This record gives sequence, structure tokens and C-alpha cells, in this order.
Amino acid sequence: MLRWGMEKMRQENWKVLVVDDEEGIRKVMSITLADAGYQVLTAEDGASGMRLCREESPQIVITDIRMPGMDGVELLRRIKEEDPDKEVIVITAFGELQIAVEALQLDASDFITKPIYEEALFIALERAKNRFATRRKLHDYTTLLEERWMDTADELARTIRFQKNLVHNSIDGIIGWDNRGTIVTFNKSLEKMLGYAQEEVRGKMTFERFFGREEAERFKKALLAEEHGGKNRLHLFEANLLDRGGEKIPAQLTATLLFEEDAEIGTVAFVKDLREIRRLEQEFDHQSRILHQDKMMSLGRLAASVAHEINNPLSGMLNYLLLMIKMVKRGPLERESAEKFEGYLSLIEGEVRRCSQLVSNLLAFSRKSELEFSEIDINGLLKKCVLLSQHKLSLQNIQIRTYLDPALPKIWGDFNQIQQCVINLIFNSIDAMPRGGTLTLRSACFPQRGTAEIQVIDTGSGIAKEDIPKVFDPFFSKGKEGKGVGLGLSTVRGIIEHHKGSIHLDSDPGKGTVFTMGIPLGRSNV
Repeated sequence: MLRWGMEKMRQENWKVLVVDDEEGIRKVMSITLADAGYQVLTAEDGASGMRLCREESPQIVITDIRMPGMDGVELLRRIKEEDPDKEVIVITAFGELQIAVEALQLDASDFITKPIYEEALFIALERAKNRFATRRKLHDYTTLLEERWMDTADELARTIRFQKNLVHNSIDGIIGWDNRGTIVTFNKSLEKMLGYAQEEVRGKMTFERFFGREEAERFKKALLAEEHGGKNRLHLFEANLLDRGGEKIPAQLTATLLFEEDAEIGTVAFVKDLREIRRLEQEFDHQSRILHQDKMMSLGRLAASVAHEINNPLSGMLNYLLLMIKMVKRGPLERESAEKFEGYLSLIEGEVRRCSQLVSNLLAFSRKSELEFSEIDINGLLKKCVLLSQHKLSLQNIQIRTYLDPALPKIWGDFNQIQQCVINLIFNSIDAMPRGGTLTLRSACFPQRGTAEIQVIDTGSGIAKEDIPKVFDPFFSKGKEGKGVGLGLSTVRGIIEHHKGSIHLDSDPGKGTVFTMGIPLGRSNV
């Protein structure tokens, strides 16, 4: 019986369901997985995916996070409610890291990012297969024990040894204690997580040692309540465990009380270490803070420039208004005076509109927002950047030239962040031309490469060859004190890479520098 079960597991055909609303991605993944020997099913949305799960019972589901209707997280939640043994891999894009973390907390086996590389896909599949196989084996042998199918003491002993080995080598931590709280099971994953050897724990320590008194009471109350998976059961419950040094380890527990003939005999809990998930959350927050910090530095320089630029038209408008007041006080306007009066009003209106547009653009640039992808008109974005920096360029005797491709299609990206990149590069060029020069902004489309390009070209001092490999490193700066802390170009590279694009530079010391940003056309960078 034991050998038959193991042979069946080895020969099992793996069935994989791919759920994505983009037909191209479904086709590519179907071909890739079929070539690797998998049986492949596809669905275009969450509802269809749920129906195929019920009808075809795939062992593994690969689902996109962002889909119309039922999204990937809701699909994951429903699959786990109906069949917790199914393994789900979620597909994410940059900016969805917190959603991916939520998916892991809902017991997704893994997440992979777009664009999907075969190596990452197959690593995630192997992990999902291992988790599924481990659960299936544990379930099969538990069923065998419960139904008392063992005919001989020797076969029973082999099965018990196998179960112990399975528990000991499980990817997740497994801890069990009797009805007095004394630890009876403590596997290898927990040894690594908490820093104790099994010999120190089993039969010698109580479960409260790993929770602390308050956390242990909270755990017991939740276990006896019904809101975390039903009475006497806990599902995806988060708590802090204490390691050997007393440090709190964030963990997610799934636990159940054990009974024998209606008498409670103990508790078993499966433990997932959440430290990596917490690290990812902190890394995401840190990236957001760095992006906003760099934007605020750029905003300070922009605000000073815009304030000077607004002062000039305000002074002109004030002079025109004073002149108009004098004209009115002289009495009724003659025809020639009335025409002048209208002309002055038109000039004032134009200046007011220009000031209003400057302030609106400055406020939009200053706004701290979440990553939000949408269609972007690159030429319109570059014109806004010119308007914001026009006065600062004029003050430093820098001429601005633009060569914008009129046939450039819209790209898919975050407007605010791409604008931040261009403003950073303009400021970088301004710093490189303290005695004036020419700044050129160029846009172009390369359909054969599937990219749109933005170039920022200056006639400044250039960059030394030995410094070129380091200019995109965080905190690298050759500027004078007060010009920044060297985050600008590092931030630009980070933003462009998150858009699945590229950035490179060409520089000739004493003659100038060309920065070229390439961003994928369409939605291939999501």
C-alpha cells in the first residue's frame, strides 16, 4: 500500500491553470508549460478560472493580480476556501508589491513579476509542486492511519517513521503540544527559525515559552473562537513568536485542537515565517520615501525658479492696471484709448493664464501619489517640463530646443514619475552649464524595438570616463555642496527600470552629455 501510494505520486500528471485577461500572455505561457510536459488550461478572467478549478481540478493555478471583475487576490481567496491544498502562484507588476504580500498571507505559494522569465516561472512551479506533494503525502498517510488500514506492526512502524520524516523536513514550521502545553513536536524549520534544537524543546518546554504570556492568551482565545476558521481551528492567524534571544519573530499560524473520543489531547500548528514578507513591505516603503525625498529636492529648486518667473508678469500686470486706472479717471474713453484699453486687458489675461498654468503644474508635480499607470502623451509631458523649468534656464543663459516626434504614440506608465525623471535630467544639465549653453529635448518612436525614446542633451562640461559607471549609484555626486545628495540619477534609473525600460548616457568631457531613456510602447511594461 505504501509503495503504491508513492509510485502514484511520482507518475502523477501535473495540471496547471493559467488565468490572465491578456490573450498574448495566456498563449505564450501555454506553449512554454506544454513544452515542459504540463497539462495546461487557460481562463480569461477570475470567474472562468473558478469554474475550471471546480470542473478540471488543477493542482496549480497561475493568476494575474490585475483583472477586470474578480481580481487575482479574490480568486486566490475563493480557491483556498474551497480547496486549501491547491497551490496558487500570483503574477504581479511593480507597484503591486503590497498586493503580492497580501497574496502570500493568503497562502499563495509564490509570486512572479512581469515580464515573466522562464527561469523564475519554473522555480515557482517547482516550489508549488513540492508544497502540493508534501501536503498530499501527509494527507494520504494521515488518512491511512485514521482508517486503520495497516495490517502489520512492521508496516505501521514504517509509516510512522515516514510521517516523522515528513514533519521534520516540512518547509513550514510544525509545532505540537499536549493538553498540558508541553511540546511534543518541533521540526527542523522551527529549529532554524527560533534557534532551539529539538532535544532542548520536546518534553521540556511549554508552548508559552515561544509566545509569551499575553500572546499565548490571545492565541488560545482565537483558537476557541469561530472568526478565524471555525471553533477549535485557526486559519492564517498572525502572531509574534519568541526566538532563543527573546527577539519577536512575526509568523502566520494555522492550528487545530486534537481530540480523541471527544477528549482534547493537544494542539498542532503550522508556522510560516513572515520576516521576508515584512522586509519586502519595508523595502517598498523605503523606495517610496526615497522617490518622494528626491522629488521634494527638485520641487524646492523648481519653486524658487517659478516664484521668480511669476514675479515678472505680476509686475507687468500691475503697471498695466495702474495705467488703465489713470485712463479711466480722465473720463470717457475715446476710440483709440478704448482699443489700447482692450489690448492691455488681453495682455493681462494672457499673463494670468500663464501664471495659473505654472502654479497648476507645480502643484501637480509636488503631489505625493501611489504608482498609477495610464496612457501618457510624452510630447505633452515634455512641454510641461519645459514650462516649469523655462525661467531657470533663462536665468542661466541656456537656450531650450525641442524636437518632438508628432507621430509618437502614447506610452503606458506613471505620468508623475516620468515627469520626475525628465525634471531631474534637466536640472542635471543646468548644473553642467553654469556659463550657459543649449539644452535639447527630443522624443522619437522606434516601432521595430517596441520603444519610445526621450533624450536630454546638453552642451555642458560632460562627465569624466572614470565617473560614467558610477553616476547612477545612490549618493554619488560631484556637484557643489547644496546641489543635492546624489539621489537624482539613481532615482531616474530606478523609475525607468520599474517601467521595464532602460537608460544610458554618452558624454564627451568639455562638450556635453546625452541621456537617453527608452520606455516600452503599449502595456508590455506592466
